[in-house]
Amino acid sequence: MTHIPVLIDEVIKIVNPKPGEFFIDGTLGNGGHAEEIIKRIAPDGVFLGIDWDKSAVEGAKIKLGEYGIRKIFLNENYASLVDILQKYNLPKAEGLVLDLGFSSTQIEGSEKGFSFQKDEPLDMRYNQNESRETAAEFVNRAAQSELARVLWEYGEEGQSRQIAKSIAEERRKEKILTTKQLVDIIEKTKNRHGKIHPATQTFQALRICVNQELENLKRVLREAEEIVEEGGRIAIISFHSLEDRIIKQEFKKIEKEGGGRRINKKVIHPSWEEVQKNPRSRSAKLRAIVMANKN
Repeated sequence: MTHIPVLIDEVIKIVNPKPGEFFIDGTLGNGGHAEEIIKRIAPDGVFLGIDWDKSAVEGAKIKLGEYGIRKIFLNENYASLVDILQKYNLPKAEGLVLDLGFSSTQIEGSEKGFSFQKDEPLDMRYNQNESRETAAEFVNRAAQSELARVLWEYGEEGQSRQIAKSIAEERRKEKILTTKQLVDIIEKTKNRHGKIHPATQTFQALRICVNQELENLKRVLREAEEIVEEGGRIAIISFHSLEDRIIKQEFKKIEKEGGGRRINKKVIHPSWEEVQKNPRSRSAKLRAIVMANKN
């Protein structure tokens, strides 16, 4: 499947990469945004590409290897950007791009338990080398009330209590270790309505919980002035309301404190034409900010 970068024209127009600049892509994915940035900062620019998913980093190295600029590819979490810049003796960047969406490869080919369409181990860690708790460990350990809270807060699941109760009952009989086991529990509990699969919100909630996605987003935004220089730009694409709410709130806070100016106060959505070409882009939301000097 060909991966199409979302809102690529809008992102490039906003961050406006120029020859010789230092740019960061904190979510490499399939390298679509990265490639367009690298083309524009060549020949003497510097590019830092990060992804939690090791296979994404390896793929980007191959895809972007032909471009003869200085490139640094790391299998890291973008929330650690301040530490990464210090470790590699890199300056603040002229631009930072984050695409918080899932690539089709991560969903369909990772074997990490992200998809409810396949029977896989219920892992859900982006980086399986990390010692963090897996989704299986969480659903078998967490109190019923904690499960319900996570499904409600991170998945906005309307039947969170019922699903949590069913999980608690089923795990007494046998441990829940695979995606199919979890999907079967959800389907028995939840009435299926509309086009959305009944497991969608539960899987989203567990993925966010396991990888601490919202905490990572808050951290990178609160440390933005240590990552991006004065006049530099940050563009973030999100795909659900939880992320978008955090981005909106943190950008407002930065602006209020004199640390930057929001480029678009109203969220940017994909055009009708883009959605027709790439239906996955339908729920994408783009927000951006230009950093300022508080002093």
